Order: sequence, then C-alpha cells, then structure tokens
Amino acid sequence: MSHHIIEFRDVKYRYPDGTEALSGISFRITHGESVGIVGANGAGKSTLMQQMNGCLLPTAGEVTIGDLRLTSATRREIRRKVGVVFQNPDDQLFMPTVFDDVAFGPLNLGLDESQVEKRVRWALAQVNGLSLKDKPPHHLSAGQKSAVAIAAVMAMEPDILAMDEPTANLDPRSRRALIRLLQTFRHSKLIASHDLDLILDVCERCLVIREGRVVADGPSATILANGALLEQNSLELPLSLQRHGTVRQQQFPG
Repeated sequence: MSHHIIEFRDVKYRYPDGTEALSGISFRITHGESVGIVGANGAGKSTLMQQMNGCLLPTAGEVTIGDLRLTSATRREIRRKVGVVFQNPDDQLFMPTVFDDVAFGPLNLGLDESQVEKRVRWALAQVNGLSLKDKPPHHLSAGQKSAVAIAAVMAMEPDILAMDEPTANLDPRSRRALIRLLQTFRHSKLIASHDLDLILDVCERCLVIREGRVVADGPSATILANGALLEQNSLELPLSLQRHGTVRQQQFPG
C-alpha cells in the first residue's frame, strides 16, 4: 500500500524572515506505522506538520506521500490522502455551524447527502461532540474547537493522519476518547506532541527532533524511557514512567 507511505528526504525549510526551521530532516513511515514526533519548542515540529499536505512547501529536499512528490501542482491530490489536524483549531473552522464544518470535507469528496450526514454524526460521536453539531464554532470553548477540528479530519476518512498537538486543549475525558480513537486508526499516522504519555500510548515509534533534524529514532518505549536523551532535548519523562521510576540512560548521537 504505497499510498500510505510518507517520506522526507533531506527536507529544509526557511521562513521569509530567514529563520531555518528544518535543516535537512529525513525519515520514512510505512503503511500502518504510528509515529510520534517530539522535541522542544522551536525544534521544527509544527513546520514539519505543515509540509504534510502542502501548507508549506520545502525550500529544499523532497516530501513524498505515497507515489506523489509534494509540489504546488500535487498538493490538492495529496490533501485528499492526508488529513491534518493543526495546533490552532481556528485555522480549520470557518463555516456557520459545527455540522457544516465537519461536512465540508466529505461534500468536497462528492459524497451524497445521506453519506455526508452519516460521516458527520459518526465523526462527532468519536470526540463526544454530537451535541455541538448546530452550534457556531466561534461560540465553542478551546477544547470543543479542538474536538470539532479532529472530527472534521476524521470525517474525510484519510489514508494518513497527521496531528499537531491534538490534546493541547482537551479535558481528560476527551483526551481519553481521542486516545481510544487513535488506537483504532489502522492506517499511517504521525503525531507531534508535548504529551509524551499520548505518544507512548498511541505510537509504536518515536522521532526526536532538534534544530530541524532527527536526532533519535526508535521504539517509543525505548526513546521515552531514556532520561538522558529527553533531558538533552528539553523534555521530561512521561508522567506514567515518572510514577514507575522507569529511566534508561542509553546515549543517542546528536
């Protein structure tokens, strides 16, 4: 299933003000992999996520989704394959009601009215948001907006799911529901987050990035139990491991 593959090859990105956010990042994600991206603020996580569907195009290097190289000409097709949940839900919610926002993607896929209704109700139910369907998005709390933004992406039934800080505004109940939902998503997914317990629960593999480069790549259980590695990258052990006192001191390059 090559259409579920994500590959970054020596990707660089420099913002117009001269800030270099990605400095030659490379990795490959194959079908069905769940991969966490962790790193300090400013490491390049959000910039990386914006490359996933062409919100930003590389300054140099290549991003490939399935068989398609990401370019200005291919990003429309890539956006049909990759569902991206951005850190700020206001970037995704723009319709008069929650229902309309979640229905926007399926309608653009050409689904009929009954199919769209079914997908919207299913997606909102997954994030405990069905009661919000008739509300204007600008009347929602930050957590409710995040839940609706996630539902809007899930309603598209994407081949690949990419999420930037998906639990940032969620209450504990909604966070647990999201974790359960992500554990049932069997296609490839990429999650950038400071919530290391989420990464530990959902992602089998973890990449640590620093200054726009991958400095560690391995099983999440190994990476996130490595106190020295996390400290080097301004991160702390997941709370679940702090409680159990599980620390490894294995050294990684970088």
